[in-house]
Amino acid sequence: MHYSTSPSPGLAMSHQSIQIDPLDSPHPVPWGWVLATLNASSSSNLSGTYCYRSQSLISPSQEYAAYSRIQMQVESEYFRSHVTSVLFLENLRTGDLQAITPASPLADNPFLNTGADLEGRISIAIPVSWSESGDRLLAREFESFFGSDIASDYAVIVNQSRNRVNTVAPTKIDYTNAVLLGWSQFEPGRVLFRAGMMGDENWQQWTVDTTGQTMLAKGDRPITYGQVSSSVWTGPQMQPQ
Repeated sequence: MHYSTSPSPGLAMSHQSIQIDPLDSPHPVPWGWVLATLNASSSSNLSGTYCYRSQSLISPSQEYAAYSRIQMQVESEYFRSHVTSVLFLENLRTGDLQAITPASPLADNPFLNTGADLEGRISIAIPVSWSESGDRLLAREFESFFGSDIASDYAVIVNQSRNRVNTVAPTKIDYTNAVLLGWSQFEPGRVLFRAGMMGDENWQQWTVDTTGQTMLAKGDRPITYGQVSSSVWTGPQMQPQ
């Protein structure tokens, strides 16, 4: 498993390069952009705010699009930089836009007093899949700290019909890192994770429901729905302020 939250001095990678991910996720966050931004700022001795917009994930009915806006504040000491994001759900018919706020520990959730310090924090949400019927959205919430070996995924499940958002991860098992894979093929109402201890090659698969109940999932496979769409807005959005 590849994992690093430190910038590589020789890295010259853009968001158009081969996708890399700190947890080798099948649904990578724009890590190449994060590292390239850190390196460019470091070489120029600049600090500032940078933004990135993910690709859109269109629902099976073509009625909704989900995407995220990622903001990175770069400081002169890279480990004091931080990355946050907002997940958006857009009704393509009416133009209505809804911001989704995960309840994970490092997410910038205005309704939760998590006590999380912005310094060094990495909290990136990206859409992963719609449900087959298009009534639920699954997003990956990747969380870490610059310069540390702390990194793991949460699943953000948005139920439109019930107007409910659940943020879950495996519970009551021992692991240092969890990777969200998608919906469970065997139990489509649950999400599938791979989780284990750093340095251990024998990671197991687990399904998690909206309450956090966790079950071993041997032989299960992830399934995803939706159409990925790029636009002129996809990718880096602005120069440092």
